Amino acid sequence: MMTYNLMREFADSWGLLAMALFFVGCIAFALRPGGKTQANEAAQIPLKDD
Repeated sequence: MMTYNLMREFADSWGLLAMALFFVGCIAFALRPGGKTQANEAAQIPLKDD
């Protein structure tokens, strides 16, 4: 039971902070300058004829 409590305390404090920072990083990566051209290229991949 001690491991459970330790993991729960970690998830309640530092784990939440880590997940929030990861989420903000993903949003910043998606909205970065120059990302639109790469997103448009990736969106066209299924439509390309081989």
